[in-house]
Amino acid sequence: MKRTPESLEPDRFELSEAPPYRFAWTRRGFLGSVGAGFVLASAIDPELGKAAEKDELGPIIGARLHVGEDGIVTVFSSKVEVGQGSRAQLGQAAAEELRLPLDRVRLVLAETDRVPDDGGTFGSRTTGYTVPDVRKAAAAAREVLIDLAARQWGIVDPKPGRPDRIVARDGDIVDLETGRRCTVGDLARAHDVEAAFASRVPADIELTPVKDWKVLGRTALKPTSRDVATGAHRYPSDIVRPGMLRGAVLRPPSFGARLLTVDENAARGIEGVVVTRDGDFVGCAAPTSFDARLAVEALSKSAKWAESSHPSTKDLFRYLKANVDATAEERPQWNRETGSLDEALARGATKLEATYEISYIQHAPMEPRAAMAQWSESGLTVWTGTQRPHGVRDELMKAFELPEDKVRVIVPDTGGGFGGKHTGEAAVEAAKLARAAGRPVSLRWTREEEFTWAYFRPAALIETKAGLDASGSISGWDFTCYNAGAAALQSPYNLEDVRERYVPVKAPLRQGSYRALAATANTFARESFMEELAFAAAIDPLEFRLAHLKEPRLRDVLVKAAERFRYRERTQELPSKNGRRGIGLACGTEKGSYVAACVAVKIDPARGKVVVEEIVEAYECGAIQNPGNLRAQVEGGIIMGLGGALKEEIRFENGRVTNPRFSMYQVPRTRDLVPMDVILVDRPDLPSVGSGETPIIAVAPAIAAAVFYATGIRIRRMPIRSDALRSV
Repeated sequence: MKRTPESLEPDRFELSEAPPYRFAWTRRGFLGSVGAGFVLASAIDPELGKAAEKDELGPIIGARLHVGEDGIVTVFSSKVEVGQGSRAQLGQAAAEELRLPLDRVRLVLAETDRVPDDGGTFGSRTTGYTVPDVRKAAAAAREVLIDLAARQWGIVDPKPGRPDRIVARDGDIVDLETGRRCTVGDLARAHDVEAAFASRVPADIELTPVKDWKVLGRTALKPTSRDVATGAHRYPSDIVRPGMLRGAVLRPPSFGARLLTVDENAARGIEGVVVTRDGDFVGCAAPTSFDARLAVEALSKSAKWAESSHPSTKDLFRYLKANVDATAEERPQWNRETGSLDEALARGATKLEATYEISYIQHAPMEPRAAMAQWSESGLTVWTGTQRPHGVRDELMKAFELPEDKVRVIVPDTGGGFGGKHTGEAAVEAAKLARAAGRPVSLRWTREEEFTWAYFRPAALIETKAGLDASGSISGWDFTCYNAGAAALQSPYNLEDVRERYVPVKAPLRQGSYRALAATANTFARESFMEELAFAAAIDPLEFRLAHLKEPRLRDVLVKAAERFRYRERTQELPSKNGRRGIGLACGTEKGSYVAACVAVKIDPARGKVVVEEIVEAYECGAIQNPGNLRAQVEGGIIMGLGGALKEEIRFENGRVTNPRFSMYQVPRTRDLVPMDVILVDRPDLPSVGSGETPIIAVAPAIAAAVFYATGIRIRRMPIRSDALRSV
């Protein structure tokens, strides 16, 4: 059976018959290499599928790629486009190995019944893991297509493998000896390509060297750019179904509150309203969102809740220290000790200690959580915005006790995530409402719901201690992070006597992934402490770092940023408290990439405001696959870093978020943008890794360093509090 492009690309917002293929898949570990065993079920027998589930087989070409009779190649992946450019990048990966123009590659992303599970969109793993998988499948597909062309032309070569005279070039398969050529569409019409693609990707398949890249290594725009710019793109919150209702949910008055009673009849008097209750969940569906929220408001007046005590923002960091999770030893955590820390600290000529505090912040995506749910005889279909399509499918299966083949999750390209959309609460809520109503239901969280009931980037309390010997070298390093996590916990500096610990805490707020996660907190504390040590040693901060740094890639970005910024010259030009201006730098590594930032600030003492005047950032992530998109990622990370450093903080009291809207929670606005000079360091000799996270981590500590040199005030808290800087 041949699948035409039409059968592969139905309107994603219209229900169609189930496709004639499904995937058996395996993953070697939650964060290990994914995509190890994708199997096209229609092309193999059941025993082969069972073998794949046992992790005995490699990937099948047809599970990743399809060639249509019109010459369009379709690539399948569970990766989600949330603005980071995965559509362009994965398309480039396939086009490069297939020797096709990029406009002849189409992507089917994030539809659970149509794509293999690539492990979700997080951890900067698209570049490092899914792109290589796509390239390998495309390279193997290219060899299959060349063999089909050789067979079609009657070319026989006694040597193992394909004839070298036939190559893929400029979108065609070409016989170099005779000049004959055919397109991949010609081959799809003449041969059973699907059956040919049932073969496995060879373990030793050769990929195109970086020096020979024609599509990768060049800037490619997102395929949906025009629709996004014109407003034609349909996000999860835009999905419309025939006969649908709008949903709203009764929320608790505070964190941890339990519902005791509610008068459901209070809402049923509103025309067209359907009320459903499932334990503490109470929601309404109505013909309009206004009526749905009016019904929920009526329910809230009758609801009785049991509320519990809850810490407040002012007590947060004392709470973190006092509420270490007693079960932490039962779970994997990060703890590294080398050398003899106590002896090293004892022999240090100078000893320093510092404590750093990092607030909870929200992801604040442009599009809050949204889901459209529809039940039918074939099961449940949910359109939603999530970074983990298969994970949300699992949540729905569990919530409604459904088998895998009865749940379908479709993720339209989504309006932002930043690690904040890993979970499927909106999908489950919409499905509950749709089941009760017997009609499709669209549920869109309000901004206040997103700020209150979505999870947060973890707050952190970080305690540091170190010594300096007579020469100014670090003697002993003690670094303990409470609550935030282990990302970037290990110092990149050359230290011999070390204790680095992550201590889990019974968190007062719901917390989860965030762009770079704990690397934002740990890098802020480590780099800020390095500044304090350099000052105590009376050594320039740049020279102090370089003296302790052997990692060549981190040294490289640090030196490049400092040179472009003219750091050494400007330290001479700016005297102490130079008109309340200062400069600072910081560096770090996470997810296999390296970053360094230099900043210039001035202080407005009347308002206690830090004004960032300039940022230079050098970034290296191996071989660059899409320079335009990479630059956008780095610039986006810098802007996001400004928010965490200067403004963003979730405040809460009595179990309630007290700043749950953009008028009160300040993310960087257009007026906050600063001149940015981004240095992209290309390393074609190294594997490519992701860029969605690491660019953010050096911004806050570089600003904190600059504030000290402008004011003499040490910054040990994110965000920087204005009251500390007034009238300096």
